[in-house]
Amino acid sequence: MSQPMNQDSRGTDDEPERAGIAGRVIFAGALPNAVHQLTLSCLRAVERADVLITSTILHEALQDADVVTKPGCRLVLDTNRPVELEQRHAAEGRTVVRLVEGDPLFEGGIADEASACSLAGHAIEILPGVPTLTAAAGFAGVQLGNCPARLVLVSPGDEQVQLPALGELAVRCELRQVPAVARAALDAGRNDRERTLLTLAGGTFRQETRSGALNDFTKVAVPDEDGEQPVYLFIGDGLAERKPGLDWFETQPLFGWRVLVPRTRQDCSELIERLASYGATAEEVATIAVEPPRNPAQLDKALRGLVDGRYEWIIFTSRHAVNAVFEKISQYGLDSRALSGLRIAAVGQDTTEALTSHGVVPDLHPTDVRTVAGLAAAFPAFDDVLDPINKVFIPRADIATEPLSAGLTELGWDVDDVIAYRTVRAAPPPAPVREAIKTGHFDAVAFTSSTTVRNMVGIAGKPHNLSVIGAIGPATADTCGEHGIRVDTVAAYPGQVQLADALAAFATRRAEELRAAGKPVVRPSQRRRRRSAR
Repeated sequence: MSQPMNQDSRGTDDEPERAGIAGRVIFAGALPNAVHQLTLSCLRAVERADVLITSTILHEALQDADVVTKPGCRLVLDTNRPVELEQRHAAEGRTVVRLVEGDPLFEGGIADEASACSLAGHAIEILPGVPTLTAAAGFAGVQLGNCPARLVLVSPGDEQVQLPALGELAVRCELRQVPAVARAALDAGRNDRERTLLTLAGGTFRQETRSGALNDFTKVAVPDEDGEQPVYLFIGDGLAERKPGLDWFETQPLFGWRVLVPRTRQDCSELIERLASYGATAEEVATIAVEPPRNPAQLDKALRGLVDGRYEWIIFTSRHAVNAVFEKISQYGLDSRALSGLRIAAVGQDTTEALTSHGVVPDLHPTDVRTVAGLAAAFPAFDDVLDPINKVFIPRADIATEPLSAGLTELGWDVDDVIAYRTVRAAPPPAPVREAIKTGHFDAVAFTSSTTVRNMVGIAGKPHNLSVIGAIGPATADTCGEHGIRVDTVAAYPGQVQLADALAAFATRRAEELRAAGKPVVRPSQRRRRRSAR
């Protein structure tokens, strides 16, 4: 969650009462394994909450999904007194959002809480959510509406389960309860050969769906550490026989892949989102840190010239350049109005978003251009009739190449190419991450620049040869080769989305080749474990 919140597991609150403002308590459902699929009403409730009461697992999911809360929102985790807190904060005129797993009334167990708040005179709202049981069916490709199915929620620890003898069943229980549920179904008189599906880790990229006869599930082995894991049993020929192609979730090209991205989330959000759309979990490891220039005099001079009207254009080639310029501007006590009268160009969507966050919309931002050389090709030539000034200011990194400056010079512009920030090697990642990189626990590595290649090798070592290596372009691939790293796929043209697409296409070809050879389709990291097992 991008807005920091004050965590308060005890429910204490030193803020004054907001007299005369009506408070309310909103009970909203969310899927812990797929929080990015919040209902719109739930998302809006979270965004306007003064107090957010939730579980640790849901809070972590919200953070991963970058859900935004308003400034000053108070977070309460793992409380044992939700009704007390809900009523007290509502009485003080606050909007309290109680986020629950699944649907608030179907499986969230909030009926008593909501009733108590309403009877105490507080306005309440109950925002329906998707029950985890029906969500799991969707992720597993099970059509609950195909034939009437009875939904059964088995209480944790309950071994005395009673089930009907007839009809389709969708059962939510703990993994260790599966044998007891299967036996209860047989004791009720159901056929021991009845089709059954078991879905574990439903809705996550670790999801696994097992099929078999009902009798097969009376002997499910349960590791002690996984016994409390919620699972979903679908019993009955009508449910367990899925239509062809409905196993869509687990058959995504990169499903379950753990992909190392050697950049921060801010630098590669497009890549991370695209990888997730293919079923992969991205893990970012910062390889580049940004620092001010060693000698800021040139930048200071350029910014004074910017304010004095010396330039016709300013060109931003990265989010870091935007941040560096605006940080300097703010030191002078100025804001985005300092760019008034300038024409502004930007390379890349990330750079444009950084500008718009400061209230600046670039005049030139070709949507099909992702490189500085591409911008030079799209830039207008200097016209001494239309352009009163022929100077262009380009704040850039210390390691940036100069094809943009050269291209603009050919177009008749006088370019001030100024170092606005330095990129340096980041600190090494934690030891477990370094070990995972070197031992093949990552299924793939997505290199987005030559710098990320050099820096990752320097701070963490080379990736294991079982990890699939993707490069964003030929130059990055060449740098991999210089460091003895095999490259498996290169993006069709430089771009974060294209890099993710290239990895997905490679994974598809790899799976087809494994099937053609009569081999099981396993993730690259699983090959390491299979070799170890031998």
